[in-house]
Amino acid sequence: MLDWADGTYHFRLAWGELAKLQEACDAGPFVILDRLHSKACKIEDISNVLRLGLIGGGMAPVEALKKARAYVEARPPAENLLYAIAVLSAGCYGAPEEQIEKKSEAPDREGRASTISPMEKSGSESSTAQPES
Repeated sequence: MLDWADGTYHFRLAWGELAKLQEACDAGPFVILDRLHSKACKIEDISNVLRLGLIGGGMAPVEALKKARAYVEARPPAENLLYAIAVLSAGCYGAPEEQIEKKSEAPDREGRASTISPMEKSGSESSTAQPES
């Protein structure tokens, strides 16, 4: 959730939204993020990030477009630059408040017999032995 424009909104850029952003901006999400950070971005980078972030957060596309037009395209680009960076960074790297499922630690092996067989010495020659000349 992010306080933005006229309220508090959910923004989310999942795989599908990132693919749409890539198509709309003719660049990958990390390239767009670099452009935003360096301020070498196109103004459409800012509006597309926020519009698609609203859609990914659950807003209807028509409503997201209205918000983008009213609060991004009708305002100076610098007003929304940091918001676009925050939304796209969360899409690319994950948001701090998102719970990432951790794989469980190694299973508890106490009291279990080992499944590893001890190596036995066989009577045959080692496969790494050098033949005599």
